[in-house]
Amino acid sequence: MPGRLTLPARLRLRRKSDFTAAYARGRRIGDGLFALTVTLNRLGAPRLGLAVAVRAAGNAVVRNRIRRTIRESFRLHQHALPAVDIVVSARAGARLASAQVLRESLAALWKKVGEQCAPSQSS
Repeated sequence: MPGRLTLPARLRLRRKSDFTAAYARGRRIGDGLFALTVTLNRLGAPRLGLAVAVRAAGNAVVRNRIRRTIRESFRLHQHALPAVDIVVSARAGARLASAQVLRESLAALWKKVGEQCAPSQSS
């Protein structure tokens, strides 16, 4: 497995301009639990942004549980992802889903991101 599985600040979307750019130019991928907005970046590594709203996730305890699950899943799958900015939004179904269901959903979405957003091999 290449590199360490950490999630330093450089692998997170932190500025409003990063989120705005991802929403403006991004491709949407989703399922019943999460909606991902994905756009290519030139940094050579994937970056993660979280948008877990009160309406979708509920109280702070549930929102933070969902955020932790997303960050942990991204941390474990980051080396299989292309250089993209990903904004993960939770949908209402995530509120009642178990941690295992959330992890499985995210793993499938990371796989879709890898397949749909990988740079072409012809260059």
